[in-house]
Amino acid sequence: CAWSIERPPGDTAGCTFCHTSSEERCSTCHQRHQFDPKVARHAEQCKTCHWGKDHRDWEAYDIGLHGVVYQVNKWDPKQFDWTKKLADADYVGPTCQYCHMRGGHHNVQRFGTVYTSMGMSMADRGAPIWKEKRERWASVCDDCHSPRFAKENLQALDESVKDAGLKYRETFKVAEDLVKDGVADPMPKDLCPDWSGQHIWSLKIGAYHDDPAFGGKAGESGEFRMSNCSDIERLCFESVGYFQTYIYKGMAHGSWNDATYSDGSFGMDRWLVNVKQDASQARRLAAIEKKVGINWVPESFWKTGEWLDQLTGPYIVKNHPGKTIFDLCPDPGWLDTHHAPAEE
Repeated sequence: CAWSIERPPGDTAGCTFCHTSSEERCSTCHQRHQFDPKVARHAEQCKTCHWGKDHRDWEAYDIGLHGVVYQVNKWDPKQFDWTKKLADADYVGPTCQYCHMRGGHHNVQRFGTVYTSMGMSMADRGAPIWKEKRERWASVCDDCHSPRFAKENLQALDESVKDAGLKYRETFKVAEDLVKDGVADPMPKDLCPDWSGQHIWSLKIGAYHDDPAFGGKAGESGEFRMSNCSDIERLCFESVGYFQTYIYKGMAHGSWNDATYSDGSFGMDRWLVNVKQDASQARRLAAIEKKVGINWVPESFWKTGEWLDQLTGPYIVKNHPGKTIFDLCPDPGWLDTHHAPAEE
């Protein structure tokens, strides 16, 4: 993600330890000094990595209905017999492993849900491409609930995600119009280079990359950044990256309060209002400045600074003038340094 790529290593130590040091290693779940399946079957084994604002799995599970059943009964071997293999488990309530590692299957993604299919995107979740994943997910619920119950909850998740998408698109549109009208402060051109070494608006992503008003050329794309950007951009990022995640994860794990008033849908409401308020003030200020003849020049601290100069964008511009990170890492969609040309 751009907010990791663009920053110096010390800023993203927490990201790195999970995403490079722990991923796909047996000892992450089984513990290097206590390699015991009984320990790995406890839900807490997932807690180290799977929690936090932008992947709120543990919190959603822990305070949801299933998590409460687990916390109350996990010490009772009659309710949770950790000596049994997952394929033979008959727990009184599901753990992370019971659902996501169905029968002991170690490909966790098999029973996971990716954002583009069920969560943070306005994809058609009824499309055939997702049918197998959705039916497989509902089949896990069938162990304890009726098929109708599972499918109704899946539909409830769909509706919540759809409503969240409406709020986010409205939030995005307010910010988008500010940039197009040239009254966003600061504009992309007034910032230090983004993570790619370019000056593209941070919300100019995916399908929105074909408008030169956002600072890029056709085919170029920005990505969310959570540092050195306007407050409105940061609010947009948090709206979808944090609050919509609370909604998605909360609904998926039976944590209704997480999906609503614990900063889920209520949080998106608040951020939408804040973005509208900030945009209204920006437009009024721009109108006043125009009337009195003020030619506002953005402060230099948006372009350079002791910390800003450590970001990826300024590094690329300084050390590889005329190039972007896509020139240095030409394989589309991948930013691993081993893809860079040898001479670089």
